[in-house]
Amino acid sequence: MSEDIIDPDLSIIDPHHHLWDLRPLVPAFPEPRHDFIEAIAGAAYYTFDELQHDTRGGLEGGHNIVGTVFMECGAFYDASRGDAMKSVGEVEFVNGVAAQGASGLYGDYRPCAGIVGHADLTLGDAVKPVVEALVAAGNGRFRGIRHAAAWDADPDVLGPPFHAPEGLYGSDAFRAGFAAYAEHGLTFDAWLLEPQLGDVLDLAKAFPQQTIVLDHCGTPLGIACYKGKQHEHFDRWRASIKAIAECENVVVKLGGLAMAFCGLPEDGPMKGHSSEHLAALWRPYVETCIEAFGADRAMFESNYPVDRWGASYEVLWNAFKRLSHSHSEDERQALFAGTAARVYGLEHLLEAA
Repeated sequence: MSEDIIDPDLSIIDPHHHLWDLRPLVPAFPEPRHDFIEAIAGAAYYTFDELQHDTRGGLEGGHNIVGTVFMECGAFYDASRGDAMKSVGEVEFVNGVAAQGASGLYGDYRPCAGIVGHADLTLGDAVKPVVEALVAAGNGRFRGIRHAAAWDADPDVLGPPFHAPEGLYGSDAFRAGFAAYAEHGLTFDAWLLEPQLGDVLDLAKAFPQQTIVLDHCGTPLGIACYKGKQHEHFDRWRASIKAIAECENVVVKLGGLAMAFCGLPEDGPMKGHSSEHLAALWRPYVETCIEAFGADRAMFESNYPVDRWGASYEVLWNAFKRLSHSHSEDERQALFAGTAARVYGLEHLLEAA
């Protein structure tokens, strides 16, 4: 669905998107393979050209995307390195994309100006050389890591690509690695599911000096055994969000709700829902998060291409803009760019905007 862009001059830093090529992995996915990729990943192939097409970065007619933050997704690992160091390859690849964007050929748009990679925090102190290698590979763009902990007892919720063990963030091995990682002064993105939110609350309390970014509004679920039960679990989710927001070291990303996991909407991919309709679906979650965290600790995110399930890129950001209209101009600037710039060290993008 195509819509006219709302508030086209509003500067946006998209703080969460991926780049990948899942095509070689298709034979390992269960049937129906194409539907599985389409529902969970949004696209089998997504690199600079696809990102440029969606963001229209540096081009006329799109939202004013001034820069983006890449989020790790297990792509382009370096097979020549040992297991602990393979993830450095992903950062090397993304840094090349960032260099392409920084060439000036695409105007002032800076894709992947910030890079969040992956390191296995269950390595304990042994994670330190991995982090050092990631920082070096980022060439000044590396901002932190994500070690996802998404898990559910129902195997149909996440599917085979996700292998986090139950209770990862509370395990002794993870906590040892987290303590070692915290010495680097980088960010940590946390992805887990709504029933697990107590795990990130405990982590934030145990490490109050570590900046933690809670991805995707805490991922409320509307798939598999949770399908159609969002209202039943909303109060539990809201209580968890309010408790986590009391930890001043945590910020929240407002997005991810268009994932197939959330069922908001249930039908996809991109069935043509308007930004008005999507804003109405997401309003209870987004407004709760902003009320709990405040605009200076919240940031809208695309989570593309995963959120392609629910909306095109332009409709997605139109929905966010509709959701923000009751806020002041300063709050809107924080929600769309300022918070992301501060958290991920990208203030220079706004100076140039």
